[in-house]
Amino acid sequence: MTDHYTALGLDSAATLADVKKAFRQKASFWHPDKNASPEAPERFRAVQQAYEVLSDADKRQAYDDNRRRNLLDSPIGTAHAIWADYLNPLL
Repeated sequence: MTDHYTALGLDSAATLADVKKAFRQKASFWHPDKNASPEAPERFRAVQQAYEVLSDADKRQAYDDNRRRNLLDSPIGTAHAIWADYLNPLL
């Protein structure tokens, strides 16, 4: 799973304005017409995909939920919450 926040150089608390600004900067830098690097087309597509997900509120919510399930944001905090939800009814 690619991390869309990393592709844009942002953290998960970024606002929509931050996402748009980062997208414009990264897309301009990685555009294949402006960057001769062999990895430019792939990086440009990753930036486009990240913007497509993070700029849409519903897609971003689903992506963030999936990140939390996969323990990408805060592994210890997420694991603690999972175990607390599991153990509290038993105790």
